[in-house]
Amino acid sequence: QVQMVESGGGLVQAGGSLRLSCTASGLTFGDYAMGWFRQAPGKEREAVSCINWVSYPYYADSVKDRFAISRDNAKSTLYLQMSSLKPEDTAIYYCAARTSHVCKLSASEVNFWGQGTQVTVSS
Repeated sequence: QVQMVESGGGLVQAGGSLRLSCTASGLTFGDYAMGWFRQAPGKEREAVSCINWVSYPYYADSVKDRFAISRDNAKSTLYLQMSSLKPEDTAIYYCAARTSHVCKLSASEVNFWGQGTQVTVSS
């Protein structure tokens, strides 16, 4: 049974930073493309970032140069370092796993989801 547990969300002022973590179990972590998605109230879930099995990262234009994704395969853990946060970054952030080495920034391509962690950025 695959489980993915996010942590690190919270309340931060605009311009601040947060680091999200996602620890996975029940899968061979290194064989999966991993990613982060987010969903704001009243909006569709959108891709934030993805990292493939050789740790090449991809980013949505809205977070490029502000967010950094990384993975530690030995710890089965995915990270998202978020800097220069803006109020529009406020959302529930979800960890995602795709049964492939290749990234796809699409919710329809995700095989497993975490339960989400709330990030709130105040102005």
